[in-house]
Amino acid sequence: MKKVAVITGASSGMGKSTAIELHQKGYKVYGMARRTEKMNDLKSKGMEVVSLDLTKDETIVEAVNTVLEKEGRIDVLINNAGYGSYGSVEEVSIEEAKRQFEVNIFGLARITQLVIPTMRKQKSGRIVNISSMGGKMYTPFGAWYHATKFALEGWSDCLRIELKQFGIDVAIVEPGGIQTEWGDIAMDGLKKTSGKGPYAKMVNKMIASSDKNKNKLTAVDVLGKEIAKAASENNPKTRYLKGYMAKPLVGMRKWLGDKTFDKILLSQIK
Repeated sequence: MKKVAVITGASSGMGKSTAIELHQKGYKVYGMARRTEKMNDLKSKGMEVVSLDLTKDETIVEAVNTVLEKEGRIDVLINNAGYGSYGSVEEVSIEEAKRQFEVNIFGLARITQLVIPTMRKQKSGRIVNISSMGGKMYTPFGAWYHATKFALEGWSDCLRIELKQFGIDVAIVEPGGIQTEWGDIAMDGLKKTSGKGPYAKMVNKMIASSDKNKNKLTAVDVLGKEIAKAASENNPKTRYLKGYMAKPLVGMRKWLGDKTFDKILLSQIK
């Protein structure tokens, strides 16, 4: 019997790459996203495509029920969907801040809640939450994004302890800089929100720094393989840190004091 894997945010980037990796490993893959037309290539390879909007509870319930009605089980849940809302704390609306949490935390938590009972009855399962190196360190203008990833780190740790007794593993993947549309969307949002106000000078330097480093970012397929590994290996680690600058930055944040780390960040956008 093929193991059944559900992947959110499978319409592009790491989610799509992971879907292809797991399909090649013999999993029955269900790719979920708002933009179902972006997953036609997955469908052509024999994967299932399901519409999902993590800000709408009815679509989350319907998506999980669709899989359970067809397969009767879910062996792997990869919570990959998410985005980065960038802008100064002063200028990002609370409405947008709430949306950032709705997608990156509450929608993720809701689909997990719906999948757990089946895994518990199976006495087996794997939940892989895609966090970020940004769940362990911080960058200017990413307050709401980092807040969601810091929250996901602690939430996942608690979940791991709770579910261990039922044979369910929980792993966290913490990507560094990756060649996806994520960075462009984040920087576009930053420019729109804070590119003309009191933070404009610093914002424009940060965008320029981001553009300069684009060719150094890690290929998305490297993360697809890493996420698939976290989803499939027999004795998974609790955390997988992978991608451009992930290990150096998380290491510096761990060992350096706050003010020293602040100076290092600010030196990159002078």
